[in-house]
Amino acid sequence: MTTVREEFGSLVFDEATMREKLPKETFRQMQKTLHEGKRLQPETASVVANAMKDWAIEKGATHFTHWFQPMTGVTAEKHDGFLTPSGDGKIIMEFSGKELVRGEPDASSFPSGGLRATFEARGYTAWDPTSYAFIKDKTLCIPTAFCSYGGEALDKKTPLLRSMEAINREALRVLRLFGNTGVTSVKTTVGPEQEYFLIDKELYDRRPDLIYTGRTLFGAKAPKGQELEDHYFGTIKPRVKAYMEDLNAELWRLGVLAKTEHNEVAPAQHELAPVFTTTNIATDHNQLTMEVMQKVARRHGMVCLLHEKPFAGVNGSGKHNNWSISTNTGVNLLEPGETPFENAQFLLFLTAVIRAVDEYQDLLRISVASAGNDHRLGANEAPPAVVSMFLGEELAAVLDAIEKEGSYNAKDREMMKIGVHVLPKFPKDSTDRNRTSPFAFTGNKFEFRMLGSSASVADANTVLNTAVASVLRDFADRLEGAEDFAAELHNLIRDTVIAHKRILFNGNGYDDAWLREAEKRGLSNYKTTPEALAHFLDEKNVRLFTSMGVFSEAELRSRSEIYEENYAKILNIEALTMIDMTKRSILPAVSKFAGSLAESASSVRRVVTEAPLTYEEETVASLSRLAPSAAEKLHVLENANMAARALEDSAARAMAYKDTVLPAMTELRVVVDGLETLVSHDAWPYPSYGDLLYSVR
Repeated sequence: MTTVREEFGSLVFDEATMREKLPKETFRQMQKTLHEGKRLQPETASVVANAMKDWAIEKGATHFTHWFQPMTGVTAEKHDGFLTPSGDGKIIMEFSGKELVRGEPDASSFPSGGLRATFEARGYTAWDPTSYAFIKDKTLCIPTAFCSYGGEALDKKTPLLRSMEAINREALRVLRLFGNTGVTSVKTTVGPEQEYFLIDKELYDRRPDLIYTGRTLFGAKAPKGQELEDHYFGTIKPRVKAYMEDLNAELWRLGVLAKTEHNEVAPAQHELAPVFTTTNIATDHNQLTMEVMQKVARRHGMVCLLHEKPFAGVNGSGKHNNWSISTNTGVNLLEPGETPFENAQFLLFLTAVIRAVDEYQDLLRISVASAGNDHRLGANEAPPAVVSMFLGEELAAVLDAIEKEGSYNAKDREMMKIGVHVLPKFPKDSTDRNRTSPFAFTGNKFEFRMLGSSASVADANTVLNTAVASVLRDFADRLEGAEDFAAELHNLIRDTVIAHKRILFNGNGYDDAWLREAEKRGLSNYKTTPEALAHFLDEKNVRLFTSMGVFSEAELRSRSEIYEENYAKILNIEALTMIDMTKRSILPAVSKFAGSLAESASSVRRVVTEAPLTYEEETVASLSRLAPSAAEKLHVLENANMAARALEDSAARAMAYKDTVLPAMTELRVVVDGLETLVSHDAWPYPSYGDLLYSVR
């Protein structure tokens, strides 16, 4: 029996495997590419391809694919066999360096936001050698970027890699000013916690709304939800535990550092958290994790729901993005440190993040915007739509002292003058967590809590990396030209705190008083995706991305259109599903049930003529009031959806779905959920919330 240690990464062409399979010089070249970002030469790629092919075949692989992340939000792959005819009726197994480095999938059917015409089909995938190849379902998967024939990014990985190059470049400039010449690269790291629901597959198959949209569009609340909070961290049910064990085994073989698992607050909700790793690898791993979670669930007779709000009335699912900055020498630049020198460096990077979050709060909100996440943000399981930062009491006190040129009084420590050479020491984790904060400092990293469960972490981290890189560039420009570095460093930190302290908030993010205060401070509050997307192409945002080389203006405009279209398409599908369920199943079921009750009521009334209203009569009367209302709301929804869908402009269409279709859907749901409480369980056409949330034992 193999151990976890032996199994971990067994399906990954990682550095240990490279060391074993590659010639020494080729391995050294690969190390330079992996750790220093050096370009890989064609001859080296050919050697790597041959070794990778031999290794994959030994593991049972028969095909290879360029595994990429288009703007659909999921991964894409086209499989090609290793086999090549040998000319004598036999085959040989081949895989060239050219096939490793570049592929040519059809790009016409992927979202391009107008960058590509339908007839312009050619697209390219380019190997990302900084992310390890792996084997999945007997196929060698090569992580790649995806671009158009003209070189425009059509995926989520390309801009992420560009943003990582940007923050590496600017962070190195800053570190050189502190005399640090030993660091050769700086990378951001991420550990994305993943929340999800597990429900019984047999019940899922009877819910068209779950099948088509990922969430329940109808459903009266169950008698018990999460009120007792007894599911959170509770004993994991045997069926779920078996699933988690199987899931871990698969993820570990793929090199995914799945570490923590537990029950979440809502019934049937759970969480998986990995150990942090480099951002582009963490992005690949999270996409893999979501795919494997769904595949393994079906093997256990369950379905894994990754929608942000699959059930009304209970917590939705998010994805907490734990983000930090580290050097290749192992130093976390967001670690407070133990010496005055390290604290000065830490405070500079800290204030860079503060300024970045304040200046680009709109982009951070946009990076997590989706139709699904709109249902979740602002509720009791997620932060509000207002972006703010939590630092904790001790760090807040340090920054306050810097601003006021005063002293800092740490517990059990003497008064200290805040200066450049005499900066206070403060331990990490010296304050409580704030789970209502969208962007919270948690000791040596920031936890960005606004991401939705189904989202790719690439979008949020592209924005974070780019915004912080831009601020570091400005910091380096100012400090490099300073006559007195120490004095200018102090002034820079202080000036930044004063200019951007409005984004700092340590209190309750759910409090209405905070929302009023945030408005006074000038913070944005975009409650819905269309409201947020209206600011995506603001001049400052276009300037940020183009100046840092992360997006061209054309790429930004294409993404804006894709995001708007995606929002409208999702609501169109949801509206059509509600219409279909109501017309074809719900109203007929109500009519049939009411008819049977009316017949029963008539029989009773013939026997007892003077009795008060019977159960049957009362129920029929209630159904007779609600059913016509449902039909009326259904008609309103149909008209609203047709009108919104007819709009040609993508921004106007998205706004119409928000302003007219979504409210019509809500009104129809209220009536239908009322009908469900009156119709017998057996007569209602779909499994109830109680069935769905408590089916897995």
